[in-house]
Amino acid sequence: AKSPPRQSSPIKPTPPIGKPPSAPAAPMPADEALAAATELAANADTIEELRAAIIGFEGCDLKQGAHTSVVDDGIPHAGLMVLGEAPGREEDRVGRPFVGRAGQLLDRMLAAINRSRKTDDGLDDVHITNMVYWRPPGNRTPSHSELAICRPFVERMIELSQPKIILLAGNVPAQGLHPGLPGITRARGKWRDFTTKGGYQVKTLPIFHPAYLLRSPQKKRLAWHDLLTAQKALMQTTPCP
Repeated sequence: AKSPPRQSSPIKPTPPIGKPPSAPAAPMPADEALAAATELAANADTIEELRAAIIGFEGCDLKQGAHTSVVDDGIPHAGLMVLGEAPGREEDRVGRPFVGRAGQLLDRMLAAINRSRKTDDGLDDVHITNMVYWRPPGNRTPSHSELAICRPFVERMIELSQPKIILLAGNVPAQGLHPGLPGITRARGKWRDFTTKGGYQVKTLPIFHPAYLLRSPQKKRLAWHDLLTAQKALMQTTPCP
Protein backbone atom coordinates (compact mmCIF):
# COMPACT_ATOMS: atom_id res chain seq x y z
CA ALA A 1 0.00 0.00 0.00
CA LYS A 2 1.12 3.48 -0.79
CA SER A 3 1.96 5.69 2.10
CA PRO A 4 -0.23 8.83 2.37
CA PRO A 5 1.21 11.91 0.70
CA ARG A 6 3.20 14.12 3.01
CA GLN A 7 1.63 17.47 3.76
CA SER A 8 3.90 20.42 3.43
CA SER A 9 4.41 22.35 6.62
CA PRO A 10 3.07 25.92 6.63
CA ILE A 11 5.52 28.59 5.55
CA LYS A 12 6.69 30.61 8.50
CA PRO A 13 6.96 34.36 7.97
CA THR A 14 10.47 35.69 7.63
CA PRO A 15 11.46 37.60 10.75
CA PRO A 16 12.09 41.29 10.10
CA ILE A 17 15.67 42.31 9.55
CA GLY A 18 17.13 44.67 12.07
CA LYS A 19 15.87 45.93 15.40
CA PRO A 20 12.10 46.26 15.76
CA PRO A 21 10.82 49.81 16.24
CA SER A 22 10.91 50.89 19.84
CA ALA A 23 7.69 51.71 21.62
CA PRO A 24 7.06 55.40 22.34
CA ALA A 25 8.39 56.53 25.67
CA ALA A 26 5.89 56.50 28.49
CA PRO A 27 4.69 59.97 29.37
CA MET A 28 6.37 61.56 32.35
CA PRO A 29 4.09 61.84 35.39
CA ALA A 30 2.84 65.40 35.82
CA ASP A 31 4.49 65.92 39.20
CA GLU A 32 7.86 64.73 37.87
CA ALA A 33 7.49 66.92 34.78
CA LEU A 34 6.72 69.97 36.91
CA ALA A 35 9.70 69.29 39.15
CA ALA A 36 11.98 68.90 36.12
CA ALA A 37 10.68 72.11 34.53
CA THR A 38 11.15 73.99 37.79
CA GLU A 39 14.76 72.83 38.12
CA LEU A 40 15.61 73.56 34.48
CA ALA A 41 14.08 77.01 34.63
CA ALA A 42 15.85 77.90 37.88
CA ASN A 43 19.21 76.84 36.44
CA ALA A 44 18.87 79.05 33.34
CA ASP A 45 20.83 82.28 33.85
CA THR A 46 20.21 83.75 30.40
CA ILE A 47 17.36 83.72 27.90
CA GLU A 48 19.54 81.68 25.54
CA GLU A 49 19.99 79.02 28.24
CA LEU A 50 16.26 79.09 28.97
CA ARG A 51 15.40 78.61 25.29
CA ALA A 52 17.72 75.62 25.12
CA ALA A 53 16.16 74.15 28.27
CA ILE A 54 12.64 74.51 26.85
CA ILE A 55 13.59 73.01 23.48
CA GLY A 56 15.24 70.03 25.18
CA PHE A 57 12.41 69.49 27.69
CA GLU A 58 10.51 66.20 27.26
CA GLY A 59 8.00 66.52 30.10
CA CYS A 60 5.08 68.02 28.17
CA ASP A 61 3.08 65.52 26.13
CA LEU A 62 2.20 68.20 23.56
CA LYS A 63 5.76 68.01 22.26
CA GLN A 64 5.17 64.50 20.88
CA GLY A 65 2.63 65.78 18.34
CA ALA A 66 4.26 69.11 17.51
CA HIS A 67 6.67 69.82 14.68
CA THR A 68 8.79 72.25 16.66
CA SER A 69 9.15 74.15 19.91
CA VAL A 70 7.88 77.72 19.67
CA VAL A 71 9.55 79.68 22.46
CA ASP A 72 9.75 83.41 21.77
CA ASP A 73 10.33 86.14 19.22
CA GLY A 74 11.23 89.80 19.18
CA ILE A 75 13.71 91.57 21.41
CA PRO A 76 14.43 90.23 24.91
CA HIS A 77 14.64 92.83 27.70
CA ALA A 78 12.15 95.07 25.88
CA GLY A 79 9.92 97.22 28.03
CA LEU A 80 6.84 95.50 26.60
CA MET A 81 6.17 91.77 26.61
CA VAL A 82 3.21 90.12 24.89
CA LEU A 83 2.20 86.80 26.41
CA GLY A 84 0.03 84.59 24.21
CA GLU A 85 -1.61 81.19 24.59
CA ALA A 86 0.06 78.47 22.48
CA PRO A 87 1.32 77.96 18.93
CA GLY A 88 -1.17 77.43 16.13
CA ARG A 89 -0.61 75.65 12.83
CA GLU A 90 1.48 78.39 11.22
CA GLU A 91 3.50 78.98 14.37
CA ASP A 92 4.21 75.26 14.66
CA ARG A 93 5.37 75.22 11.04
CA VAL A 94 7.55 78.33 11.22
CA GLY A 95 8.79 78.02 14.81
CA ARG A 96 7.86 81.56 15.93
CA PRO A 97 4.88 82.85 17.92
CA PHE A 98 2.16 84.96 16.27
CA VAL A 99 2.97 84.53 12.58
CA GLY A 100 -0.46 83.66 11.11
CA ARG A 101 -3.28 86.11 10.39
CA ALA A 102 -3.60 86.86 14.09
CA GLY A 103 0.13 87.53 14.25
CA GLN A 104 -0.06 89.94 11.33
CA LEU A 105 -2.84 91.82 13.12
CA LEU A 106 -0.77 91.86 16.31
CA ASP A 107 2.15 93.40 14.41
CA ARG A 108 -0.15 96.15 13.11
CA MET A 109 -1.53 96.74 16.60
CA LEU A 110 1.96 97.05 18.04
CA ALA A 111 3.12 99.34 15.24
CA ALA A 112 0.21 101.65 16.08
CA ILE A 113 1.84 102.28 19.48
CA ASN A 114 5.36 102.47 18.02
CA ARG A 115 6.39 98.91 18.92
CA SER A 116 7.87 96.13 16.81
CA ARG A 117 9.47 92.71 17.17
CA LYS A 118 12.14 93.76 14.64
CA THR A 119 15.33 95.69 15.31
CA ASP A 120 15.77 97.66 12.09
CA ASP A 121 12.51 99.55 11.63
CA GLY A 122 13.02 102.49 13.97
CA LEU A 123 10.27 101.38 16.37
CA ASP A 124 10.60 100.51 20.04
CA ASP A 125 11.08 96.88 20.97
CA VAL A 126 8.66 94.16 22.07
CA HIS A 127 9.30 90.62 23.30
CA ILE A 128 6.70 87.96 22.44
CA THR A 129 6.25 84.55 24.06
CA ASN A 130 3.55 82.03 25.03
CA MET A 131 2.13 80.16 28.01
CA VAL A 132 2.76 76.83 26.24
CA TYR A 133 5.50 76.12 23.69
CA TRP A 134 3.99 73.28 21.63
CA ARG A 135 0.86 73.23 19.50
CA PRO A 136 -2.11 71.47 21.13
CA PRO A 137 -3.88 69.02 18.78
CA GLY A 138 -6.50 70.79 16.71
CA ASN A 139 -5.52 74.10 18.30
CA ARG A 140 -7.50 73.20 21.41
CA THR A 141 -7.05 75.17 24.61
CA PRO A 142 -4.07 73.94 26.68
CA SER A 143 -5.07 71.85 29.68
CA HIS A 144 -4.48 72.94 33.28
CA SER A 145 -1.75 70.30 33.54
CA GLU A 146 0.03 71.52 30.39
CA LEU A 147 -0.11 75.11 31.60
CA ALA A 148 1.18 74.16 35.05
CA ILE A 149 4.12 72.20 33.61
CA CYS A 150 5.18 75.13 31.40
CA ARG A 151 4.63 77.82 34.02
CA PRO A 152 8.14 77.66 35.58
CA PHE A 153 9.56 78.44 32.14
CA VAL A 154 7.08 81.30 31.64
CA GLU A 155 7.95 82.89 34.97
CA ARG A 156 11.68 82.51 34.37
CA MET A 157 11.29 84.14 30.93
CA ILE A 158 9.63 87.10 32.64
CA GLU A 159 12.39 87.30 35.25
CA LEU A 160 15.17 87.18 32.66
CA SER A 161 13.55 89.57 30.16
CA GLN A 162 12.33 92.00 32.87
CA PRO A 163 9.59 93.84 30.96
CA LYS A 164 7.97 96.97 32.37
CA ILE A 165 4.51 95.68 31.47
CA ILE A 166 3.00 92.50 30.02
CA LEU A 167 0.05 92.40 27.65
CA LEU A 168 -1.91 89.19 28.31
CA ALA A 169 -3.44 88.27 24.96
CA GLY A 170 -6.68 86.44 25.68
CA ASN A 171 -8.22 84.30 28.41
CA VAL A 172 -5.49 81.67 28.72
CA PRO A 173 -2.57 83.92 29.74
CA ALA A 174 -4.86 86.23 31.73
CA GLN A 175 -6.28 83.40 33.81
CA GLY A 176 -2.98 81.54 33.76
CA LEU A 177 -1.15 84.31 35.60
CA HIS A 178 -4.20 85.42 37.57
CA PRO A 179 -6.29 82.36 38.56
CA GLY A 180 -9.91 83.22 39.22
CA LEU A 181 -9.90 86.18 36.85
CA PRO A 182 -13.23 86.68 35.02
CA GLY A 183 -13.50 86.23 31.26
CA ILE A 184 -11.49 88.50 29.01
CA THR A 185 -14.48 90.74 28.22
CA ARG A 186 -14.65 91.78 31.86
CA ALA A 187 -10.93 91.47 32.64
CA ARG A 188 -9.51 93.45 29.71
CA GLY A 189 -8.18 96.93 30.18
CA LYS A 190 -7.60 96.65 33.94
CA TRP A 191 -4.11 96.65 35.43
CA ARG A 192 -3.10 93.85 37.78
CA ASP A 193 0.08 93.14 39.69
CA PHE A 194 1.97 89.90 39.12
CA THR A 195 4.95 88.61 41.08
CA THR A 196 6.97 85.62 39.93
CA LYS A 197 8.14 83.02 42.41
CA GLY A 198 11.59 84.53 42.02
CA GLY A 199 10.26 87.88 43.25
CA TYR A 200 10.09 89.92 40.03
CA GLN A 201 7.11 92.30 40.10
CA VAL A 202 5.42 93.51 36.92
CA LYS A 203 2.15 95.12 35.82
CA THR A 204 -0.07 93.08 33.51
CA LEU A 205 -2.87 94.25 31.22
CA PRO A 206 -5.30 91.70 29.73
CA ILE A 207 -6.31 92.46 26.13
CA PHE A 208 -8.37 90.72 23.46
CA HIS A 209 -6.45 88.09 21.51
CA PRO A 210 -5.89 89.21 17.90
CA ALA A 211 -7.62 86.03 16.67
CA TYR A 212 -10.75 87.11 18.56
CA LEU A 213 -10.57 90.55 16.96
CA LEU A 214 -10.49 88.94 13.52
CA ARG A 215 -13.78 87.23 14.37
CA SER A 216 -15.24 90.26 16.19
CA PRO A 217 -13.93 93.40 14.46
CA GLN A 218 -16.45 95.53 16.34
CA LYS A 219 -14.24 95.02 19.43
CA LYS A 220 -11.24 96.73 17.83
CA ARG A 221 -12.29 100.04 19.37
CA LEU A 222 -11.87 98.56 22.85
CA ALA A 223 -8.59 96.97 21.82
CA TRP A 224 -7.32 100.34 20.63
CA HIS A 225 -8.20 101.86 24.00
CA ASP A 226 -6.20 99.13 25.77
CA LEU A 227 -3.20 99.69 23.50
CA LEU A 228 -3.22 103.40 24.27
CA THR A 229 -3.36 102.54 27.98
CA ALA A 230 -0.26 100.37 27.55
CA GLN A 231 1.53 103.03 25.52
CA LYS A 232 0.89 105.66 28.19
CA ALA A 233 2.31 103.37 30.88
CA LEU A 234 5.40 102.62 28.78
CA MET A 235 6.08 106.34 28.37
CA GLN A 236 6.10 106.86 32.12
CA THR A 237 9.11 106.25 34.32
CA THR A 238 7.19 103.46 36.08
CA PRO A 239 4.40 101.35 34.60
CA CYS A 240 1.86 102.34 37.26
CA PRO A 241 -1.24 103.70 35.55
